[in-house]
Amino acid sequence: MDARARTALAEAAREHERFLWGLCYRMTGVAADADDLVQEVYARALSTPPERLDTLRPWLTRVAVNLSRDHLRRRRREGYVGPWLPSLVDTGDEEVPPSAEARLPGGGSTEGRYELLESVSFAFLLALEALSPKQRAVLLLRDVFDYSVREVAEALGMSEVNVKVVHHRARTAMAAYDQSRCVPTRELQERTRAALEGFLGALLSGDVAAAEALLATDARALTDGGGVVRAAHVPLLGAQRVLVFFRRLLEMRGAPRAVEVRMLNGLPAVVAVFEKAKDPLVAVNTVIRVDVDASGRIRELHSVLADRKLAGLRMPEEA
Repeated sequence: MDARARTALAEAAREHERFLWGLCYRMTGVAADADDLVQEVYARALSTPPERLDTLRPWLTRVAVNLSRDHLRRRRREGYVGPWLPSLVDTGDEEVPPSAEARLPGGGSTEGRYELLESVSFAFLLALEALSPKQRAVLLLRDVFDYSVREVAEALGMSEVNVKVVHHRARTAMAAYDQSRCVPTRELQERTRAALEGFLGALLSGDVAAAEALLATDARALTDGGGVVRAAHVPLLGAQRVLVFFRRLLEMRGAPRAVEVRMLNGLPAVVAVFEKAKDPLVAVNTVIRVDVDASGRIRELHSVLADRKLAGLRMPEEA
């Protein structure tokens, strides 16, 4: 391939960068992994390009999915220390209208399944963990990115019959999520912010009763340190255990020196920076997010501590 052809190919491929990153992020659940995978896709495009540029997008999609599937298999084979949580991405002040049919830029629909913002919610990304890598790829292309059966078959090198079978199985595996979907409406965002700020504010002020009142009886806390910083290696179950854990954590670390509430993955989350501890295994940067029930009480708390999971976020600075 001569220099002019390589330049044309690189420019054409870059037009699909946002789509490829979004696909790889939803496939892996980790923004840093998506960055690496997209760069690998481009490297392969330049080393072994498709024969025609008009087939570039399906070709790029197939390479991205194959690389993502290989990555997922390695991750599952190697195991993970403690609970695995997705990494976080800034989504800004967006919301999904409560009655909106799922739509994509340009007018396509996803059969009323999943809006783009919903498909990066923690609940959705965690639900994808129940799917095989192939099921995940088919579900994302069909129900998030609005690919037809024929387009999925072409992109993934599958028969249309096989696509339909895998898609049906993927939807079956997502049944539990579909019964209580996390659709980031403005109402849910406000309810989440109130619970998150109320709980952490009560902890910082020492109002144990107020903090406990904001926890559902069966509340659960998960902490992802990625095996590189200190974290709880098992889920904490029950309001009392969750409350004791966070109280002791604040007693040990003190209040954060810089903190912001930011919209991450469709819902408010607290991004905090603590003083550096003498122990190098104690995390400095932390993100805490919550899922709330219909009454506004916290049913799940997620603490993300691993640096790789926070790599794409801007950390707050002291005022």
